[in-house]
Amino acid sequence: MADQSDAILVLLPLLIPLAAAALTAVLWRSPRAQGIVAAVGLAALVAVSLLLLRLVLEEGVVAKQFGSWAAPFGVSFVVDRLSAGMVVVSSILALAAAIFGMADLKTREVRGGFHPLFFGLLVGVNGAFLTGDIFNLYVWFEVMLITALGLLTLGRTKARLDGALRYAVLNLVSTIFFLMAIALLYGVTGTLNMADLARVLPETEPSAALTISSLLFLLGFGIKAGFFPLFFWLPASYHTASIVVSAVFAGLLTKVGIYAAFRVFTLIFEVEGSGIRTMVGVLAAGTMLFGVFGAATQYDVRRILSFHIVSQIGYIMLGLAISTEAAMAAAIFYIIHHIIVKANLFLLAGAIYRASGTFDVRKSGGLMRGSPLLAILFLIPALSLAGIPPFSGFWAKFLIVDVTFRDEAAWLGAIALFVGLLTIFSMTKIWMEAFWKAPAGPRTTPRAVPRPMLAAIGGLAAITLAISFAPEPLIAFADGAARSMADPATYIAAVFGETTLAEVEQ
Repeated sequence: MADQSDAILVLLPLLIPLAAAALTAVLWRSPRAQGIVAAVGLAALVAVSLLLLRLVLEEGVVAKQFGSWAAPFGVSFVVDRLSAGMVVVSSILALAAAIFGMADLKTREVRGGFHPLFFGLLVGVNGAFLTGDIFNLYVWFEVMLITALGLLTLGRTKARLDGALRYAVLNLVSTIFFLMAIALLYGVTGTLNMADLARVLPETEPSAALTISSLLFLLGFGIKAGFFPLFFWLPASYHTASIVVSAVFAGLLTKVGIYAAFRVFTLIFEVEGSGIRTMVGVLAAGTMLFGVFGAATQYDVRRILSFHIVSQIGYIMLGLAISTEAAMAAAIFYIIHHIIVKANLFLLAGAIYRASGTFDVRKSGGLMRGSPLLAILFLIPALSLAGIPPFSGFWAKFLIVDVTFRDEAAWLGAIALFVGLLTIFSMTKIWMEAFWKAPAGPRTTPRAVPRPMLAAIGGLAAITLAISFAPEPLIAFADGAARSMADPATYIAAVFGETTLAEVEQ
């Protein structure tokens, strides 16, 4: 009975948003009813994700097979600390975005399908975190792509259609790379179950096909995550969407790409001792530098933040480049901190627009006096993103930079510190232009920011403060997640259960 309840719990992060997507689609004529369904669905999703996390913390890696077939032939869902943590933080972010959307979403956007697409996106995101099959990972990526394109084009403006086109083209290229990598991998190993691949590959002779497959995976995930040099689609598309959509994209979509890279290059392929390590290090350096230089030249707050998504992904990539247990733990800490902080900054961009009537910080101003609460709420994630102590970004960057110097990759650590200084410059620019200086436009008195916006921003800021002043629980969680990823035997044993490896080979 316990196994059955655990199996249901593993599936609920998919079933709840799927049911909510269907219900809101049926209720498309009633925005109010859609809002009620969305609120109930997201609250249930947060509760279920927390229960799933507790299950993993108590029992370790949990794996369930569906379709009446044993592994590696059945449909596998696997939950370890990393995937459970990602489901929790994504559900919290989705709830905050929905609360913000109560005051930001237009009726035509709700009637146009926002809620079904939003919940469909969550189905894809959670499916990518929980799947134990490399081909199903591709399927969930396609679910995310389709729903993301729908969310990007909701307003049907020229800018949004242009942004959606740029997003689609590069992500379709990523899809091609991904499929080619899967085909080569299956051709060599004859399996696509991740646990089975982790078992088979160490006994497989190195080959050109495997090398090409690993490089194609890196390229495919790199495009989706926003790696250098194929990141330009991100700042060209994210700022065109509505603020609620931009916040969810900023917090989740690139992190799914980086999550997939971490999963594949710890469980299936090895970074340590291969040429991939040097390549990832160079890509990380380029991602940090080009992202932060791009942000420094912008004045639209959404574009500034979009380029900073790129630069911060570079920090996370350092964990994969170093590829030690400590480096992976630092990267996991960074991912969770960054999801909360970056999404909150995009919501703050929406609040700045509501107060000043513009996203261009040069035309704004006076918000510190006119909206002091907004100013305080901005400082929390801004200082955290910049890495100012004692905020969560300081701990994240300290952990990442520390492992680079310990692993004799001081040049990567030096670049990370330099990029941190330029990040401070960007956040200071927003503060000085939008909050400190006198109003520059015709609006001398800022408009009031609606309470749902402040509630969503304040909730995410409270999480940031909790991590900032009590980082030990998250550090301990990240350490445990990294240990689990460093030991594929635990993952393999959870998937195959009582089935012996000899039986599987037969």
